[in-house]
Amino acid sequence: MTCIIVDDEPLAVKLIESYVAKTPDLKLLGSYTDSVEAITAIKENPADLLFLDIQMPDINGMELARLIPEKTRVIFTTAFKEYAFESYEVSALDFLLKPIRYNKFIAAVEKARKWFSHETESAPAPSERDSVFIRVDGELRQLNVSDIMYVSGMKDYVVFYLDDGSKLVTHLTMKAVEDMLPASDFLRIHRSYIVALKKIRSVDRNNCVYIGKEIIHVTDAFRETFDAYLQKNML
Repeated sequence: MTCIIVDDEPLAVKLIESYVAKTPDLKLLGSYTDSVEAITAIKENPADLLFLDIQMPDINGMELARLIPEKTRVIFTTAFKEYAFESYEVSALDFLLKPIRYNKFIAAVEKARKWFSHETESAPAPSERDSVFIRVDGELRQLNVSDIMYVSGMKDYVVFYLDDGSKLVTHLTMKAVEDMLPASDFLRIHRSYIVALKKIRSVDRNNCVYIGKEIIHVTDAFRETFDAYLQKNML
């Protein structure tokens, strides 16, 4: 598993680095004491695991955990146990209390190893999924893929618009949603929109898609893929 360390205390970084170095199957991609620099690096080169301090200047650990790629799992490292409950709100795999002993570190890594192993063995391919779980208001909600009309992004959140007129807001990136939904049924046509292809009512001469009550313009970045879909399905 690849990993990244983020902690504004250099001594804490050195300790975790020494633990990573003597742990089989762990590869360190980088260590950062600046959270702003770290988030750029994580997005450019995502790791499997992120060992993340919570109390840091500029962007704290909780905020940073909400900005990382969906597939990166977090193990928090902090001196403040009062953050333990909040850590699970961002789907952290584990919570290590400083000073961190190697046996606790190894236990957290083993938990991560089992999590990734389970994901690889049991997670269906997007084309096979008929439902997904998303976190809404602190709980996991199961959502039938067939009920999704379109998805829109707004800052660090996405909104799922459903056939019955309801909508669900969750903390995800558009890229994570794009990877999660079956490519045969959904297509991104705008930086902020993914649509269910079978639920498009019409497309006008200005490349505007009419779906539900929404009119979405297909932007240049996605037009080639959308045009290919239309050509393939046109009589």
